[in-house]
Amino acid sequence: MQVSDNELLLQKVYQHERERPDTVYMVQPLGAGKTQNYTWAETVDEARRMAAYLKAKGYPQGSKIAILSKNTAEMIMSELAIWMAGYVSVAIYPTLAPESITYILEHSEARMIFIGKLDGWEKMKSGIPTGLPCVFHSLAPSNTFENWTDIIAKTDPIEGRPVRDADDLAVIVYTSGSTGNPKGVMHSFRTMSIAVKGITQTIKANKNDRMISYLPLAHVFERYAVEGASFAAGFTLYFAESLDTFNADMQRARPTVFHSVPRLWLKFQLGVFAKMPEKRLNMLLKVPGLKQTLRKKLLTALGLDACRLAVSGSAPLPADVITWYRKSLGLELLEGYGMSENFAYSHFSPPGEGKIGYVGSPLPGVEHRISERGEIEIKSPANMLGYYKMEEETKNSFTSDGFLLTGDRGEIDEKNRLKITGRTKELFKTSKGKYIAPAPIENIVNAASVVELCCVSGANQASPHVLIMLSEDIRPRVKEGAVQKQVQDAIDAALKTVNAQVDPHERLQFAVIVKDEWSTDNSFLTPTLKIKRSVIEENYAPKVDKWYSSGQKIIWE
Repeated sequence: MQVSDNELLLQKVYQHERERPDTVYMVQPLGAGKTQNYTWAETVDEARRMAAYLKAKGYPQGSKIAILSKNTAEMIMSELAIWMAGYVSVAIYPTLAPESITYILEHSEARMIFIGKLDGWEKMKSGIPTGLPCVFHSLAPSNTFENWTDIIAKTDPIEGRPVRDADDLAVIVYTSGSTGNPKGVMHSFRTMSIAVKGITQTIKANKNDRMISYLPLAHVFERYAVEGASFAAGFTLYFAESLDTFNADMQRARPTVFHSVPRLWLKFQLGVFAKMPEKRLNMLLKVPGLKQTLRKKLLTALGLDACRLAVSGSAPLPADVITWYRKSLGLELLEGYGMSENFAYSHFSPPGEGKIGYVGSPLPGVEHRISERGEIEIKSPANMLGYYKMEEETKNSFTSDGFLLTGDRGEIDEKNRLKITGRTKELFKTSKGKYIAPAPIENIVNAASVVELCCVSGANQASPHVLIMLSEDIRPRVKEGAVQKQVQDAIDAALKTVNAQVDPHERLQFAVIVKDEWSTDNSFLTPTLKIKRSVIEENYAPKVDKWYSSGQKIIWE
């Protein structure tokens, strides 16, 4: 797959400005139910003005400019301004610890940083190196630095429609750092634009679609499937204000295309059960003439009544959950697969072709294969240029014929669909010398309604165990006798389900229900809400021997 110059992302933005200047492109919540609309003309005008401001700084061509912000309209405009000025954008997750922020800014050699809407600025600000120039967005925390609004008001826009060569470096995307320091993945305007062209054609994205941007734009998937797709297709982009207002944000956007991570799909399901117990819902769905009305009501309550395409990614979603959405709500929840290293352009399950447990077929132009040791290898037209300042790491990430070594294990079925069976680096060996892939076992445990997250461990032990964080609705009530029994029964059933399905050496010896909440704040989760296995295992390591010697099947930690 190739792209013409007119299909590059910056040129697509100019096309919308030229052909649809007064069409609303972005809707930004401002708090207290207020919003601000940005047309294509307004969006590009503000980006041009900020580009002129950046150019006036005199930074060398290709300089790195960082953005630290939750998703907002000004974050999108900052990226456009950086590109127009001839620079490279480096987006930073808005939940990182100060030391991680410092590492990325220093490693990328950022010349300047935009600071936007943040929840934990007081904690984060020590991560900004002294003397690094800052520009604060209008929704940023209170500060004394230069402000976006003031700069836009006093700066004339850069002239014309400055474009970039297809092979210019456009972004450095820092991985979420589930193991060690994050790596800077380099993508050009060509690799990004190819990925965006391929996915927008596959999902038939068009100017009448609506999407809501709430997963971190610092992550490659949100950049590709939301920001990039909006540049290419020209649809309206909405933003979420906060977790507390997310339902209202969804009602405002009523997205036609919606993607999320397993954790949120599980929360949506629990939210439905909180209003209507599962048994009663199942009974009502069987009543003739009531099924479609009830489905419509539930989808409307979730803000998904207009959704034509629903996608889950980032981690496996339990099969029972996918089945529930399809059979109970009539929502064909699909899965996809991609990596920062190929700008998430890898696999997708088109409507009507999805198979539960599989992440889909290769997207146009993508090749895949399974190596002799079971690793998935992918050749994508959107494969990265390499890791920034890590030539040896880059070399070791590809085969001699150009296939990316994903680090994932998988299987390919007779229809060329891919199934992820675990991570090669996550395999651990028991004291009996048997290897265990934790991810498939975790996927079974996560299907239990009382479980929000889990981590299978047990290296150098006779058999594995599982650490469980209970679901958000259960945790506050866990001291109640009836709730404890509900949890005990559900976990016991989950253990029996696992042990009936896996090989003998993979059977779980016991489950530990942890009292800690795993979050990005304590570094138990990555910014994309994946578990940091090494951090979790290290935290509980002093207690492991005691657990194994206790002989208990379910342990309350």
